[in-house]
Amino acid sequence: MTEKIVQIKNRLLTACSRQKSYTDVRRKPMEFSVGDMVMLKVSPWKGVICFGKRGKLSPWYVGPFKIIDRVGSVAYKLELPDELRGIHNTFHVSNLKKCLADENLIIPLEEIQLDDKLHFIEEPVEIMDHEVKQLKQSRIPIVKVRWNSRRGLEFT
Repeated sequence: MTEKIVQIKNRLLTACSRQKSYTDVRRKPMEFSVGDMVMLKVSPWKGVICFGKRGKLSPWYVGPFKIIDRVGSVAYKLELPDELRGIHNTFHVSNLKKCLADENLIIPLEEIQLDDKLHFIEEPVEIMDHEVKQLKQSRIPIVKVRWNSRRGLEFT
């Protein structure tokens, strides 16, 4: 009888280690330092706070927020704005995602100019290049334009 119990325990241990190896392939250790910018996962707060849109169009992550302290080995304290003051500011690393945006690319909302149809107001500066692409039965003119925008020189 004890041999069967030992055999069952060994098989359970084998199955557990196999499942762990499958999971470890997808899992990556995440570690942040104080001062890093991170995005915060919204899903733990569903039904508690609405971030602009509801349903399908609601954001998965909000932020970026600055890390102000490390609490233990897997928790971080974030600097949250006044709109989120009702939320505890310490989060598990699984609810955070590294923010890869360059701070130089952030455009203040006051500087964005929109027309009545909510389109960006950007003016073409010059036509850089043009060509005609020949398909089987049609011709498509392609024009490369340099735009005057807040982010600097842009070509489309």
